[in-house]
Amino acid sequence: MRPTTTPPLLVASALLAAGTLTACGGGSGDDPDTVQISFKQSTDNEVRVMDTYLADIKKQFEKANPGKKVKLVPIKAPDSEYYTKLQQMLRSPKTAPDLVYEDTFLINSDITSGYLKPLDPYLDKWKDWEQFIDTAKAAAKAADGKTYGVPDGTDTRGLWFSKAVFKKAGLPADWQPRNWDEILDAARTIKKKVPGVTPLNVYTGKPAGEAATMQGFQMLAYGTGKDPLYDTEAKKWVTGSKGFKDSLKFVETVYEEKLGPDVSDALDPNFATRVRGELLPEGELGIALDGSWLPQDWGKGAGHEWPEWSKELGLAAMPTQHGQAPGKVSMSGGWTWAIPSKAGNPDLAFKFIETMQTKANAKKWYVANSGIAVREDVAADPSYVKAQPGLRFFTELVAATHYRPAYPAYPKVSTAIQEAMESVTTGDSSVEEAAEGYDEEVESATDGEVIEK
Repeated sequence: MRPTTTPPLLVASALLAAGTLTACGGGSGDDPDTVQISFKQSTDNEVRVMDTYLADIKKQFEKANPGKKVKLVPIKAPDSEYYTKLQQMLRSPKTAPDLVYEDTFLINSDITSGYLKPLDPYLDKWKDWEQFIDTAKAAAKAADGKTYGVPDGTDTRGLWFSKAVFKKAGLPADWQPRNWDEILDAARTIKKKVPGVTPLNVYTGKPAGEAATMQGFQMLAYGTGKDPLYDTEAKKWVTGSKGFKDSLKFVETVYEEKLGPDVSDALDPNFATRVRGELLPEGELGIALDGSWLPQDWGKGAGHEWPEWSKELGLAAMPTQHGQAPGKVSMSGGWTWAIPSKAGNPDLAFKFIETMQTKANAKKWYVANSGIAVREDVAADPSYVKAQPGLRFFTELVAATHYRPAYPAYPKVSTAIQEAMESVTTGDSSVEEAAEGYDEEVESATDGEVIEK
């Protein structure tokens, strides 16, 4: 979920990759007994949670459906390249798989482009669909009222902090900040008392992509009051918002006061990997504004094993700006399984979804992926809540969570947010200038469908 603007050269390489996939297996309709499944494969060779999970589902599916085969077609790429390659594949029956892994960030854009098939005829006959929570169902529903994807979990975001760093800084082990000022004050204390440690990480800038927009900016913006990005009543994008400027000011403060990582590190596209794999495990970062999925990298066999993480890290909810109700804020995203409109074997593809989304298999995936359950029966299962430290904490944040306004223009709006963040991070623009630039970009990206607040 960290897309960035894709340069022309990348698009060309994506076309090449799509062509390579075609050469390997052809279109999904070549064999009516084989279901082809495309998904994002981690670029970290040691962290392959999805591969392991799908290999198990493939065995189950082939055993339960004699004569049917599953062909897994992984796309090994960073998020931004994955989206581009996937969209290239979806354009033609020669390259379209039967089932694809779609980020809720882009699903509406792909629906508008006609790349995906509505699933309502299948969902109407599928009893398990009743178990999915309404907010998760809404994430894959288009403006036409039809549903185009089955969610496989969601996520939430909060503050991770190093107990060792906090102890050295004289900060409480049960830290729960009540407003933004208390976060900044804790970071200032760490800077003063624990030299050599990065006090606070807030993802920023275009290289971080959607991590900057969602883990960084929107975790701030949605804590300022009314929806800072989109007015659902007016059906227009918001410009001139005080909450937007206040959020930029927080980012500016972090980097101006050197409370965050060096700007060169913050603008490194691989910095998120370093946060999970090095800085947090090695006690070199005090506070991380980040997601619920981090422990998937720290489990046994995951590549960055850190069995002690639950004892060495504390968790705190992100507070609202001034501590106003409801007192805390989170953002949720997630991924869905969708069937391309040009898929050759859509019925077989939905059968595979049904296999993936039994209660037992869904629970297995949520736990392996450090995901948050979107099935009510799994969320209520005591063994799910106890399966991993922190799972209860992040699941309870769903009550205070927000979802991105994932309309077709959102990817461009997200890029405009990243540009505004980057300009105040580097000091190239003041908050006012960056906000003004954002307003202009959004007005252009939405053909003037904006409302000034």
